[in-house]
Amino acid sequence: MQNRIAGKKIIITGASSGIGERIAWQIAENGGIPIMVARSINKLKNQQMQIKKVCQVDSYAYQADLLNQKELVNVINQIISDHTQIHGLINNAGAAVFDYVRNMLWSDVEQMFQLNVFALMQGTKCLLPHFMQHNEGHIINVASQAGKIATPKAAVYAATKHAVLGFTNSLRLETTEYNIRVTSVNLGPVNTNFFAGADPTGDYQKNIERYMLNPDKVAVKVVKALFTDKREINLPGWMELGSKLYHLFPRALERLLKKQFDKK
Repeated sequence: MQNRIAGKKIIITGASSGIGERIAWQIAENGGIPIMVARSINKLKNQQMQIKKVCQVDSYAYQADLLNQKELVNVINQIISDHTQIHGLINNAGAAVFDYVRNMLWSDVEQMFQLNVFALMQGTKCLLPHFMQHNEGHIINVASQAGKIATPKAAVYAATKHAVLGFTNSLRLETTEYNIRVTSVNLGPVNTNFFAGADPTGDYQKNIERYMLNPDKVAVKVVKALFTDKREINLPGWMELGSKLYHLFPRALERLLKKQFDKK
């Protein structure tokens, strides 16, 4: 894996915390060069110093609020201008608010779609000509098992991840002739600060704590897939099995798993 990643420059959005932070570290530990994008430049600068100290590799930090379309386009263009070649893009930034549709604030709906869907699509579109020019690239889109199995209080979040999966699968077909790989990452709950915004009460996290994925293990799987033909990363395995059964027997699974679905 190290030989495949060493020296490669890889953009990671949402890199200041959670899965994005762990992915950046995992890239650096394998000799790659993380290009980290997030709102908090102070966190990124600190991370940059720590990566240099521990891993003895360079990394780069760029500030951008991906809820702002202009900032997103500007930061991608700046990165392309600053670097001769970008080898990969990991669209990791995302957010959720768990609530019933009847109670959702429309501002939350718009923010989820902007961050989870539109920013992902726009950043990808900005980088595609660069990847095509070099006849090389890997785009990894962090989606969710929620894009395969919808549950109560996650209608909007699930809709955004359905969109990410549809976009990813179509993009893969469009880019094969340019040697651009495209991978989706479909995760169950991960033990990060994601739930601070998704479920401020903390009830959901308490209910599912024993099932939550370790972010370091997720990062290892994601980085291991870089510059391979891996189509999807699905974690945990039992949840992916459940999603396949759900597509075959939706009513039966909804009845059987009602208590699990209602844990939010």
